[in-house]
Amino acid sequence: MRTRLAIRIHSFLERRFPERRVFLKSDTDTRFIRLRSETQLIAVAGITLFVAWSIVATAIVLMDSIGSGNFRELAKRDQQTYRARLNAISDERDARAEEALAAQERFNAALAQISVMQSELLASETRRRELETGIEVIQTTLRDTMTQRDGAKKALAQLKQDTEGGASPQAAMASAEAQMDLLADVLADTATERDRILADAQGALQQRDELELELQLMNERNSQIFRQLEEAVAVSVTPLDKMFRSAGMPPDRILEQVRRGYNGQGGPLEPLAMSTRGEEPSPEALRANAILAKLDQLNLYRLAAQQAPFATPVNLGRVRQTSGFGYRRDPKTGGRRLHKGSDFAGSTGTDIFATADGVVTHAGWQSGYGKMVTIRHAFGIETRYAHNSKLRVTKGQRVSRGDHIADMGNTGRSTGTHLHYEVRVNGQPVNPMIYIKAARNVF
Repeated sequence: MRTRLAIRIHSFLERRFPERRVFLKSDTDTRFIRLRSETQLIAVAGITLFVAWSIVATAIVLMDSIGSGNFRELAKRDQQTYRARLNAISDERDARAEEALAAQERFNAALAQISVMQSELLASETRRRELETGIEVIQTTLRDTMTQRDGAKKALAQLKQDTEGGASPQAAMASAEAQMDLLADVLADTATERDRILADAQGALQQRDELELELQLMNERNSQIFRQLEEAVAVSVTPLDKMFRSAGMPPDRILEQVRRGYNGQGGPLEPLAMSTRGEEPSPEALRANAILAKLDQLNLYRLAAQQAPFATPVNLGRVRQTSGFGYRRDPKTGGRRLHKGSDFAGSTGTDIFATADGVVTHAGWQSGYGKMVTIRHAFGIETRYAHNSKLRVTKGQRVSRGDHIADMGNTGRSTGTHLHYEVRVNGQPVNPMIYIKAARNVF
């Protein structure tokens, strides 16, 4: 049965691929190579497979090239979108800063107006006291005049008695006329002084009413300014407070630590003292002091934000995050191992920046990390930047947030060009993205 099947197959192949011979002739001999049907079939099949493989490989390469081009276009669009978002956030931050400056200027103008109003009120109080003193003088003069009047009445009564007793009528009349003239002059002067003081008093009362109305309008304007200032300060402080809480940094403890270590110019904002008499502060003074306390808190938040790693170590528009914090499969050994930071892949030489103010405690080679920079910050925080190709700082150097400290590379225990970024708090590694995500939409 097998022989018949083999014969049929061989006959079929003979019809399709007849046996061929290739002659090889030399000077002394002639030889030939026989190409059987099966050999020709194998050769044709091999060539067919090779051609098919070439076509498929070419198609795959073309598709990959087209796909990579689309990916680059998508990456460019994402980069442009991210840059636009960063520009919008920066513009919003600048607008908030301008609003805060404008509110502070309005606050200073309100304080100046309050000072002018206080001076006017003090002048009005002095004028009122002067008027009270003048009224007391008038009352004293009136009492003296009434006493003189009573004396004149007694003199007239005595004159009448003298006249009835036989005194000279001419002498009595002369004495009475002199006394009446004196009394009339005194009464006229008193009436004139009284009218003048009454006019001054009415003018002072009218001026007081105008000052009270102006003071009421000023209080309303000041209240509106205070509300705007309170809203502006609250809008500025709330995101910072949320940022620190999201990063697991208690704001009260952080601000107290910054306040103790503050050595900048000007110092913390001092509360206003509106009175030097030891009196209770006015409601305006209390509100102003509350705003100053918030501004002081905002200033302390700004100082604290500079000293904590809320910034990104690389320009996210030019790199991509390839690995996060946590346990993962080790690319070298294949075992499960804690990855103590975040990896950002990019091209060799990509700029790496300090994420907060601090002091460089290590700048050199370290086993496994390659060329590494270590920076010590406030609050017991330390950041590490590993696998660099070039270091831009030295040990002991003080750096600020955003300073260029190294270039991205592939040194040490690394499988490709990338930055290994670590954040350690009191020596223990924590997820760096906690700080970076907490600061989004803030800086």
